[in-house]
Amino acid sequence: MYREVIRRRIRSFVLREGRLTAGQRRAFEAHWPTYGLSPQAGGTFDLAAAFGRRAPVTLEIGFGAGDSLAALAAAEPQHDFLGIEMHRPGIGRLLHLAAERGLTNLRVIRADAVEVLQQHVADDAFERVLILFPDPWPKRKHHKRRLLTPAFTATLAGRMRPNGLLQLATDWPDYADAMRKTIEGDGRFVATKDDARAVSCFDTRFEQRGSAAGREIARLLYRRAVGA
Repeated sequence: MYREVIRRRIRSFVLREGRLTAGQRRAFEAHWPTYGLSPQAGGTFDLAAAFGRRAPVTLEIGFGAGDSLAALAAAEPQHDFLGIEMHRPGIGRLLHLAAERGLTNLRVIRADAVEVLQQHVADDAFERVLILFPDPWPKRKHHKRRLLTPAFTATLAGRMRPNGLLQLATDWPDYADAMRKTIEGDGRFVATKDDARAVSCFDTRFEQRGSAAGREIARLLYRRAVGA
C-alpha cells in the first residue's frame, strides 16, 4: 500500500521552558493585546500599521529574557523594534518590561522565526537584524539545527533593506566560523566594522555563561549589499 512520507522541517529550537511565573502570566493576559502580533495564514505583516507609523525597524531573533531588546527600544524611540521568540517565560518578561517602561515602539511575535520570515514578512522590511547568542547546537550531529543555514540566510537577505545591518554574536568559535562561511557565501552581505548602527552586546546571561567558561565572544557585522 502506498504511503506518503511527509518530511518535517528541522527546527532550530526545542521548547524546554518551565512554567510561567504568576507575573509572566499576568503580563501575557494584560499586555499581549497591545504588543503581540500573530501570524495569519497567507498574510503578510503590515509593520507600519502595527506600529502606527513608518520608521526604521530592527528585528531581534531570539531575544531570550528580553532585557536587551527592551533597553534598546527605550534608548532609540525614533526606531521600531520587533522581537521573535518561542519561549513564553522570556516573552512574558519582555511584555512586563515594555508596559512598565511605556514603550510604544516594540512588538512581539511568538512563532518560528524561519516561518515568519519566509511567509509573513515583506521584502526590504528591516533596517537592522540582531541574532545574538543563538543556540549553538555544539554537537556535530545537531549542527543541522543551527539557525544560520544557507537557506535561512537567503531569506534574511531578501527581508533586509539595502545597506541594512546584520549583527551576530556567539561564544562558540566553530559556530562563528560557520556563520562567516554561510553569510559570506550568500554573496549579498559585506563584512563591516564599527558601524554606527551596531548595538553593544548587552550583558545577557548567555554572554555571562560563555565568558565564565572562558570562551571568546565573536561579534560579527555585515551590511546588506546595495544592488546585490
